[in-house]
Amino acid sequence: MYYPRSFLKFILLGFLLVSLPLVYALAEVIFSLERLQAQGQEAVQQAAQAGRTSRQLFEQSSTLERIVRQHLILEDPALLEDYARVRQEFHQTIGQLAQLPLEPRQQAVLQSLADSEIALQTMLVSPQRGPDVQAQLANGYARLADGAQGTFAATNQVTERAIVRLQETASQGRQKWLYLAFATAGIALALAIVFAVLIARPIRQLDIAIRRMGTADFTHAIEVNGPQDMRYLGQRLEWLRARLHELEEQQTRFLRHVSHELKTPLTAVREGAELLRDRVAGDLSPGQREIVRIVRENTLQLQKLIEDLLTYHQTRALEVRAVETVMLSDVVRRVIKEHKLAAFARMVTFDARLPQAQVVGDSDRIRTIVDNLVSNAIKYSPRSGTIEVSVALEPDFAVIDVADAGHGVDPVERERIFDSFYQGKPPMEGRVKGSGLGLAIAREYALAQGGRIEVQDRADGKRGAQFRLWLPRVAAAGAAANDASTGAAPVAASSPATMAGGR
Repeated sequence: MYYPRSFLKFILLGFLLVSLPLVYALAEVIFSLERLQAQGQEAVQQAAQAGRTSRQLFEQSSTLERIVRQHLILEDPALLEDYARVRQEFHQTIGQLAQLPLEPRQQAVLQSLADSEIALQTMLVSPQRGPDVQAQLANGYARLADGAQGTFAATNQVTERAIVRLQETASQGRQKWLYLAFATAGIALALAIVFAVLIARPIRQLDIAIRRMGTADFTHAIEVNGPQDMRYLGQRLEWLRARLHELEEQQTRFLRHVSHELKTPLTAVREGAELLRDRVAGDLSPGQREIVRIVRENTLQLQKLIEDLLTYHQTRALEVRAVETVMLSDVVRRVIKEHKLAAFARMVTFDARLPQAQVVGDSDRIRTIVDNLVSNAIKYSPRSGTIEVSVALEPDFAVIDVADAGHGVDPVERERIFDSFYQGKPPMEGRVKGSGLGLAIAREYALAQGGRIEVQDRADGKRGAQFRLWLPRVAAAGAAANDASTGAAPVAASSPATMAGGR
């Protein structure tokens, strides 16, 4: 496809080509109207000429009859001179009528009039004229006048045929203009669609490239087709993508190295704190034990932050891992069991509705997603609160809902809450903030599994936040066969299984 050097020139070229069929149609209409006008003027002139010449022919034939009658009575030679002049005009008028578009029968009538006049003139100039000849001359010129009067009907037919031709021409012109309008409109529309696609293609390619870069996807090369200025813009974006990809790899390597270097001294500090807490170096005073406790808790928090950083940057690579059939309800039960002590410390209970559901994915990543959602719900739940965990089945997905009774998530924060290192309102009762990576890791893993995750208002209208996770299910036939082989019966959604941390 040929593209001009400038995108603006390409747009102008598109408008020009789209307008060409319309300009052609307009020119064709103008020329057709001019032809119709010329044909109408010609028809009007022919009708006027036909009426005028037919009237002249009748007047000339009447004059010839009158001159002949006078000559027969007066025998005046001067009358023959007048007869010769009028006779010449009579034949000229017949010639003018013969040039009109008359029918063959009408042409024959005119020729008959001319022949009759010639025959009568021969008899008139004959030196020997008896009474019978004079009577024939009188009757002959009378019939000649009557025949000339009959040409009025022929000229009227000429006018009528001209009107009919004009009507037919106008009808054909209307039909032609209609076809031309549809054809030019179709061609213009097709050209407009083609140029719209060609104009939108580089813009769409730029939009896709910018969206990928906005989601930190730097793995796809950017190629923009189109005019030279758009290709140049695509090349600059490709340079920017390569540069950002290089910087991200440098950042990942830097964080990996820093995290590794931090974990070595941190491990030593943590082990020292554990030895002091276990009184290996002797008994500690109450104040010393409090200091050891503070050091131990902060080292654990710092270790968790480092592990979150490493985990998050591992998710950015989204390396391909083997997928398997995962029993989702078992994963959720195992995660709830692992958080039993943390829930017990805050007197939080779990209301779990977990029917049997099989999904396709990486069991470790699915466990990490559920673990982040459950730990986040525990952190934001008030003391003695209840966390509702449920699994529902859709035709193509299994849906996990984790709802807490905290202060919820503001609508303005619901998009940003899955961003890296973003933290919303602090948890209740002044608990320590997290790293801001748990939900980001959960979303990355969910997308890698072919699912998605969202935060919503609670469906029952109560206070708190509800996180909903979609994961692709195993095919219905495969799930039914597996349920039949294991003999597993789904847990009724209306009969919750309560796992309490205690009061």
